Amino acid sequence: MLRHGRNRTQPEVVAVTGAATGLGRALVERLAASADLGGLVGIDVVPGRIDGVVWRTCDVRDRALATRLVGVDAVVHLATSYDVTLPAATRRALNVRGTQQLLAAAREAGVRRVVLCTSADVYGVRADNPVPLPDGAPLGGEADGQTLVGDHVEIERLASHASRSGLTVTVLRPATLVGLGAGYDGQVLRQLSAPRLLAVRGVEPQWQLCHVDDLVAALELAALGTVSGALGVACTGSLPQSAVEEMASRRRLELPAAVALSTAERLHRAGVTTSSPRELDHLLGPLVLACDGLLAAGWRPGWTNEDALRAHLALRAADGGLGSAVTAAGATVALLGTAALVRQARRRRRGL
Repeated sequence: MLRHGRNRTQPEVVAVTGAATGLGRALVERLAASADLGGLVGIDVVPGRIDGVVWRTCDVRDRALATRLVGVDAVVHLATSYDVTLPAATRRALNVRGTQQLLAAAREAGVRRVVLCTSADVYGVRADNPVPLPDGAPLGGEADGQTLVGDHVEIERLASHASRSGLTVTVLRPATLVGLGAGYDGQVLRQLSAPRLLAVRGVEPQWQLCHVDDLVAALELAALGTVSGALGVACTGSLPQSAVEEMASRRRLELPAAVALSTAERLHRAGVTTSSPRELDHLLGPLVLACDGLLAAGWRPGWTNEDALRAHLALRAADGGLGSAVTAAGATVALLGTAALVRQARRRRRGL
């Protein structure tokens, strides 16, 4: 049963959107075991089956959403998509328009606190990024309207506007997510489908991951109001790509930055891949989160980058490679690798 009063001394009622599947379900299952709540509401287009959860059916883009938030003190919005294989317009309609509607509905229903989840990529990659990068670093991600990063930059803009209008908004920014399958298998991890890993000459790429278990623990803190503001979530430190190559049994293809970027741009214009050439930005500089806000609140990651990568590689092997999207890096490797083989064949023929 939900309490309907607004006595601030009583435990809060928390709602989770996208609660029936994926990350939302993982959080609801954790919150359902918490003794600190006055009630738990699951919101999704189809209700789930979890004991202790009151289900309210609704699409977050529906104007009726405010009626589903009546009696709720805090809402964690996870009815979003991290799936880079979705058409950009489809994903953006859910991510951006859905978040916009959720924030408006929360204000209308008198919700006091909203928790959103974007990604570390909103910080942008620069060669002079400090390592590690503090939570309060300026955002440099590009709002391009096409990529998942662009969706998240726009969500951050909506969060900032909502905060200025009086709503308390907490934003979690996880590094590359692992542990929930293909729907969360982003462009960085999809590079592992290529026979080689791309690298820019003179730069050692740094890989930082975030296991879903650690993100769910952080989301619980945010849902309960223990942490607030904008917070990075990740494993401690990072893995140099040389370590990733060894663990994944991949060799690297190292190119000058201009060659890698121009090739990715040509492939994108030719329609070989829908992936933005900006996805190669992570090869040009470090993006390693400090997670200082969560650490100060007592949160600790339970997964290391090494263990998270091993778990992901095991899941890939069991599920036949997970996603099959062609990344900008993978397409560049395939094209230039094929060109190199052709040149070698020509040289061998001339030598006959």
